[in-house]
Amino acid sequence: MICYLVRHGKDDDTIRGGWSDAPLTEDGIEQVKQLAICLMNDRSMNIGRIYTSDLLRAKQTAGILSSALRLDVEELPAFRETNNGILAGMKNSIAAQRFPGLYWGSLEWDEHYPGGESPHSFFNRISDAWFCFKSKIQRLDHNVILVTHGGVINV
Repeated sequence: MICYLVRHGKDDDTIRGGWSDAPLTEDGIEQVKQLAICLMNDRSMNIGRIYTSDLLRAKQTAGILSSALRLDVEELPAFRETNNGILAGMKNSIAAQRFPGLYWGSLEWDEHYPGGESPHSFFNRISDAWFCFKSKIQRLDHNVILVTHGGVINV
């Protein structure tokens, strides 16, 4: 059994993502449609199920793939992107004014986003979710796709 990790399609890069529920852009939708075509043309991948983060951009990605591959989708909220608290969905220009220099890479290991999580808590959440997910799918007789976010995949 193989788990293919898929980052959602392009979203609005003028806002802070994280736990925002911003949709895919038109370019993002097209990216996912192209991936769906590739997956439909390679049935040797033996994909039998799609799992996804419950954030809109990931659900949209999973939905496009699901329609093309005629597969069910199961939402897994634990695979959300970093909880960036009050910055979620905030315009980058406003975030830069209100929270100058506050980015993922600027946080200390145990420093939390305002109203959100720290790199340490994010790592722990994703690690726990991954080990639980692996035990859930390990005995399947088909491969799966997990649609999630860049930060999750990096962890």
